[in-house]
Amino acid sequence: MKNILYVNTVSDYCKLRNYEVLHPLVCLVDFDKVKKEYYSPGLYDAFHYNCYAVFLKDAKGCKLQYGGKPYDYDEGTLVFFAPNQTVELGGYNPDYVPKGYGLLFHPDLLLGTSLGSKIQHYEFFSYTSNEALHLSAKERHIILSLFEKIQFELEQNLDKHSKSLIVNNLELFLNYCERFYDRQFITRESANKSVLEKFETQINNYFLSDAPEIIGIPSVAYFADEVHLSPNYFGDLIKKETGKSAQEYIQNKIIDIAKNKLFAADKSINEIAFELGFKYPQHFIRLFKSRVGQTPKVFRNLN
Repeated sequence: MKNILYVNTVSDYCKLRNYEVLHPLVCLVDFDKVKKEYYSPGLYDAFHYNCYAVFLKDAKGCKLQYGGKPYDYDEGTLVFFAPNQTVELGGYNPDYVPKGYGLLFHPDLLLGTSLGSKIQHYEFFSYTSNEALHLSAKERHIILSLFEKIQFELEQNLDKHSKSLIVNNLELFLNYCERFYDRQFITRESANKSVLEKFETQINNYFLSDAPEIIGIPSVAYFADEVHLSPNYFGDLIKKETGKSAQEYIQNKIIDIAKNKLFAADKSINEIAFELGFKYPQHFIRLFKSRVGQTPKVFRNLN
């Protein structure tokens, strides 16, 4: 990447869009109010954010795909970026005109607040742009009403209530986004099942090969990459579909395979551990006992 714009502060982004800075730590940019010469199409290859950034994308011609298929909703998509994330741009149509909103807030705004202590729990900040939140018309209405409340506070004179009201509205906004993502997992049930089926197939193929002995215990990130999803989105999807975390799902598969291997008396516990990808047999023994309630040796003898 040649040209990266570093957005270290809210003011950096406002300056890029020639937008008035109403608060040093938070801004809400309405792209309808940004002059065309400040869209900067093609000027940068990527944006590196050192603040939180959320974009409601309304422009035609910038729709994304999900699993090679069009999105369920056309009213708009929300994408989320966290501090220290670099967003690569895929190139702009010369006639492309952004529409929607950009909400940026600096981590310092959250210091000493309840949102500051829980911001890391909103895992959608780690989703990639092709795992955006797709809003229905009703959901969009709620989001815009919250944007309106935030903008109202930004336009007031700063007082002792400003920070708490802005942060409270930000937290309410993020809580709604979390709810809407849960809805998205449900409405995409068929696509999710396809991912789950691929996940199951890949786990089986992994342990039927010599990959465990070469690579070791597979990580959640390994399988997420195989299905072209970010680890957090993949993990949340598996959790919604199975009730278990992706890590638990992998470990349960390991235990199932281990049980079958333990019925073969020609291999030692250590050999089975290495075949499953464990670098140290005691790690296998510890996991097996925690899940089964017995050590592999006791399980073998009882069965």
